[in-house]
Amino acid sequence: MVKIKIPKNSDGKKFTSRWRYCVGTGRLGLALQKEYIDTLKFVKENIDFKYIRGHGLLCDDVGIYREDIVGNDVRPFYNFTYIDRIFDSFLELGIRPFVEVGFMPKKLASGTQTVFYWEGNVTPPKDFDKWSNLVKAVVNHFISRYGIEEVLKWPFEIWNEPNLKEFWKDADQKEYFKLYKVTAKAIKEVNENLQVGGPAICGGSDYWIEDFLNFCNEENVPVDFVSRHAYTSKQGEYTPHLIYQEIMPSTYMLDEFKKVREMIRNSPFPNLPFHITEYNTSYSPLNPVHDTPFNAAYLARILSEGGDYVDSFSYWTFSDVFEEKDVPRTQFHGGFGLVALNKIPKPTFHMFKFFNAMGEEVLYRDEHMLVTRRDDGSIALIAWNEIMEKTENPDKEYELEIPVGFKDVFIKKQMIDEDHGNPWGTWIHMGRPRFPSKEQIKTLRDIAKPKIKTGRATSNDGYVNLKFKLGKNAVALFELTEVIDESSTYIGLDDSKIDGY
Repeated sequence: MVKIKIPKNSDGKKFTSRWRYCVGTGRLGLALQKEYIDTLKFVKENIDFKYIRGHGLLCDDVGIYREDIVGNDVRPFYNFTYIDRIFDSFLELGIRPFVEVGFMPKKLASGTQTVFYWEGNVTPPKDFDKWSNLVKAVVNHFISRYGIEEVLKWPFEIWNEPNLKEFWKDADQKEYFKLYKVTAKAIKEVNENLQVGGPAICGGSDYWIEDFLNFCNEENVPVDFVSRHAYTSKQGEYTPHLIYQEIMPSTYMLDEFKKVREMIRNSPFPNLPFHITEYNTSYSPLNPVHDTPFNAAYLARILSEGGDYVDSFSYWTFSDVFEEKDVPRTQFHGGFGLVALNKIPKPTFHMFKFFNAMGEEVLYRDEHMLVTRRDDGSIALIAWNEIMEKTENPDKEYELEIPVGFKDVFIKKQMIDEDHGNPWGTWIHMGRPRFPSKEQIKTLRDIAKPKIKTGRATSNDGYVNLKFKLGKNAVALFELTEVIDESSTYIGLDDSKIDGY
């Protein structure tokens, strides 16, 4: 039994909403699908992410860059039909684009190397002048359609993980820096106040960030923010349909956040914002860990503490409408999404939703709990119990003394664990149907809800005693609010007269 007396007053520490700043998505062209937009609307309503980031802005399925042959001339044509639909949909839902500039249109590409099922070209442009003109045309179009005041709020990130040869031909740093310089200057030529940044690398190559910032300083290249990705899975065991990987402790990711923040502080640009534009446990959309309660419990600490070190961190991704490794072959396939196919929320979705209920004033925080006071004086508490290894007794018991500013207290508890809010577990009980029936989908949606329990307590000397137990991979949200009791307004009220009461 862990006993904790929560302080009545904070030490000035604030819980920021940096975890909610941005969320990732599959390639932008997927936004033309109904289920994608329906799911994004559902996620926005429940978690309220502010920005969305995804690959493929300039890929051929979005269709911006085209060429016309007129006599002996090749004339670029910029087609904004699809990107207008996509960004209109985002903005209508109240979510702004965090613009990733890439990949290379095939007609502008210097080579044929591609990445993913949908063949995003990852080679430099064969003509940097045409590339620069394309970038300027796209940015000018955004301003024309949405207004400069709106577009000034959009960050423009140049490319994706150029430190990997899979995402940038030969992982050629010098060539990436050239691409960044041309692209950043093209954007700034449209409007010098637009935000540009990079290098959008994944972990394992942080020297790129030092080199990148030194390059920008020495070459007088604009940079308004630094971006990086973070995953905690090791190399895996591959099967034809899945991958299994060992996950390192969550402190590994937090230590990466701290390390890169310190690198920026020691750079020629010590005050630049630092954005984690992708993070998750596994970097593969075929790892079943993403579908599990463990994923939720594990990442809770990242949400609790990550904002201390970075300006934003963007969960990869909001939906399993995602095709990097081909069209998904089954209902649960290890996809990154907070929401599975057929709009079925995963445990991690509910963990995010729980954090959405937290207040700003931090009363208490440790590696398994966060207690906050909201503006109206109510208390929101989230606790988690990730189990990294098999153990005979995974349960954790708590007894808390929680400060409240009112006498009568309504207590609402929501919890997900192996037995609650775990549609993946129910899907296994069903026999893992690849393409579930409508009735099976209904059952999965029914089960994909937290366990909810309510109660009432009376405070004593400004405190409420709260006892609870967390099972394996549980995440629980407690909300303590004031009771405004109107029972006395009911004339003749006597619940003892109700049969069975």
